[in-house]
Amino acid sequence: MKDDKLSRRRLLQGAIAGIAAVPAASLLSRSARAEMLSESDANAKSLGYVADAKQVDAKANPNYKPGQHCANCMQYTGKAGSAAGPCNIFPGKDVAAAGWCKVWVLKPGATVG
Repeated sequence: MKDDKLSRRRLLQGAIAGIAAVPAASLLSRSARAEMLSESDANAKSLGYVADAKQVDAKANPNYKPGQHCANCMQYTGKAGSAAGPCNIFPGKDVAAAGWCKVWVLKPGATVG
């Protein structure tokens, strides 16, 4: 006759694996559904964020130079070539790769233009 009881060790292994999977699953689902940063967001306004760097008011933002955009900023962590991605300055939100804000700093190895 076969014994179908679970050993204590096997039960604990299953429980630990299940508990470890919960945070991993929430991280995956959170990154898959990040919302886009709105220009009307309070933090975005305070940092002069615009979704299209060509629309930056150069008089109001004298540090802006043509060719600067989120995709070549050190704070942008999106994939190269994607239209939008995460930014360290705006956690939980995606920014447009073509966007710009006052915190822009050239990403090492990137070029402006």
